[in-house]
Amino acid sequence: MNLDYATLDLLRQNHPAWRLLNSPHAPLVASFLQRVFIVPNVRVMAQADLAETLEDELFALRERLGAEAFPKPALDYLNDWAGADKGWLRKFYVQGSDEPHFDLTPSTEKAIAWLGTLAERSFVGTESRLLTLFELLKQMSEGSETDPEARIADLHKRRDEIDAEIRRILAGDIPLLDDTALKDRFQQFIQLARELLTDFREVEHNFRGLDRRVRERIALWEGSKGALLEKIMGERDAIADSDQGRSFRAFWDFLMSSSRQEELSSLLERVLALPPIAELGPDARTRRVHYDWLEAGEHTQRTVAQLSQQLRRFLDDQAWLENRRIMDILHGIEAKALALRESQPPGIITDIADTAADIELPMERPLHTPTVKPLIADIELESGDADMDATALYSQIVIDTAQLSRHIRHALQDRSQVTLHELCKMQPLQHGLAELVAYLQLAGDNFKTVVDEETIDIIAWIRTGNDGLEYTKQAHLPRVIFMR
Repeated sequence: MNLDYATLDLLRQNHPAWRLLNSPHAPLVASFLQRVFIVPNVRVMAQADLAETLEDELFALRERLGAEAFPKPALDYLNDWAGADKGWLRKFYVQGSDEPHFDLTPSTEKAIAWLGTLAERSFVGTESRLLTLFELLKQMSEGSETDPEARIADLHKRRDEIDAEIRRILAGDIPLLDDTALKDRFQQFIQLARELLTDFREVEHNFRGLDRRVRERIALWEGSKGALLEKIMGERDAIADSDQGRSFRAFWDFLMSSSRQEELSSLLERVLALPPIAELGPDARTRRVHYDWLEAGEHTQRTVAQLSQQLRRFLDDQAWLENRRIMDILHGIEAKALALRESQPPGIITDIADTAADIELPMERPLHTPTVKPLIADIELESGDADMDATALYSQIVIDTAQLSRHIRHALQDRSQVTLHELCKMQPLQHGLAELVAYLQLAGDNFKTVVDEETIDIIAWIRTGNDGLEYTKQAHLPRVIFMR
């Protein structure tokens, strides 16, 4: 980006990160949000919990700086920070809850990260970063080489270097990193791990912006459904096939591997036990930083899933064909709300009276009124058909969900995660689709699960037809992963 005067002046006026750094309350905002959201890697927090935590912070500051330092209640500060003129917090409602929730915006996290670089560091390492740059250049050069002979020659050279190193180790010459090199590389690892969590929030913000544009387009659309879906799916594919989308998908596939997770855990345990690293006093959360990556990635995947859910809801919505007038009124309300979003009227728009209980005394209730007695017509009963097949009354099946739960827990004893497809291979479905639906119900109620929308699993089972022959049935569904 070209940092000329016009660009910087525009950023100073509109960018939330610049507004935060220029705010007189910047020490309170940055310190509080860094302690509550960034350090524990909290992605979403309810309004009541966040307001209570901020109230404790304000109480301590008022005791030290005076009662006039921060006179407003904590909730007023949170709403002010989430306003359109600030943009430091995102206030929204999660599905199934009527309580507002808050999350950091990527701009706020960038500002806090930049403030962290202003502190003087006791140790500044440069060797590890130079080696990282050199290794990146080698990967780009080797990865873009199209000449097979050149690539084979490079592989032979690397093999000779590995063989020479093996001979030196066998001879007793074992090169080790000194304390300075270990500290240098560990500091770079911590910095990259923190930046990776920051990037996740920005990727989630971009996907959320796509979801918002899709909802606006659906609300204002007046053409055919096919044309709208073509535009929406084209935009969704553009995001998924972009450099950012491909990089995130490759990272997520790498992180979802159980072998990679176990390898990361063992490497972190070994590195954190080294005396030079222990002297640095690393944060206790460093030991599970890869699980923080996984949790942040789940939030991003969940945003993409909400986008798909919005598309499915639009496809299933057929009420506007039956009552077009009601749908036109609703679309008009949505269009006017979107038009007024950036210029909301000042003052109180509407008031809701406090709720109160309706008290009814027992003697105020009406007495029982008998229902109208039906009139039974005097009609002679006729005999029915006695040759009907009654086997259908006894062919009902009951799915033993407790047995399915035991099967899932047994599979998770020796591994950290297992897919629904693997569970069905270990114990084939006996009752077909009904048993498969029972697995999905357990996934949503009793177990922690992750749904990979990008990967489709095929689950098959054998069904015996009325003619006595066996038929193979299949179900295509996104990959469902049960987590320990």
